[in-house]
Amino acid sequence: MDKDKNTFAKKVVRFNENLHYAGELPKGFDVLNPYLDNPETLKVMAEFYQKYYDDHNARRFIIGINPSRHGAGVTGVPFTDTKRLKSDCGIEMKSAHTHEVSSVYVYDMINQYGGTKDFYRDFYINSPFPLAIVRKTKDGKWLNANYYDDNELFAMVKDFMIESLKKHISLGLDTDEVFILGKKNADFIKKLNKEAHLFDKMTVLEHPRYIQQYKSKEKQLYIDKYLMAFNNEEK
Repeated sequence: MDKDKNTFAKKVVRFNENLHYAGELPKGFDVLNPYLDNPETLKVMAEFYQKYYDDHNARRFIIGINPSRHGAGVTGVPFTDTKRLKSDCGIEMKSAHTHEVSSVYVYDMINQYGGTKDFYRDFYINSPFPLAIVRKTKDGKWLNANYYDDNELFAMVKDFMIESLKKHISLGLDTDEVFILGKKNADFIKKLNKEAHLFDKMTVLEHPRYIQQYKSKEKQLYIDKYLMAFNNEEK
């Protein structure tokens, strides 16, 4: 078999191309699949992984919640809005222009780690529910939702999340230690891990959105905390 057919990049692209949630959802919730909604999303996502993951290296896993409508819900790349996709990754998306607060923090942190090339050589970011979830408000607007916002929602997507995490791991991820973004997210992933025995150690870090929205003055402290965790340095 041609080894290059199974680079990390090609495995991720295949995973994303085949993403589909066919399960039930509670009333008022919906799932957005960016890869079906905009053909350019598939194109820029594939370009991103070909650029940074065209190898057979094992990587460490950073686990988000689920994509937002303005970040990975548009670009197909976790924590990456179209601004950062162009300015930091050199990939332009023509059909959409988005700004997402978590993306600002993540790319500030990536640049302090050593830049996109070094960071993505060592890490892979994705979510246990890798599609965007939205919830309908009383006045008919659709807003971002998290998989854990509603107990019925979590119960319905739980098995899909375990399967998704197993597929992520099979790409070539180190399961000795994973980094989970968001304390509430970590509580729920611990439940999944108890059931499915996926990871050995789970290191919890504050979620980028929380830092940008509520702790922006102390942002550098949080970036330092991330970098220390990634470099296995004790506080």
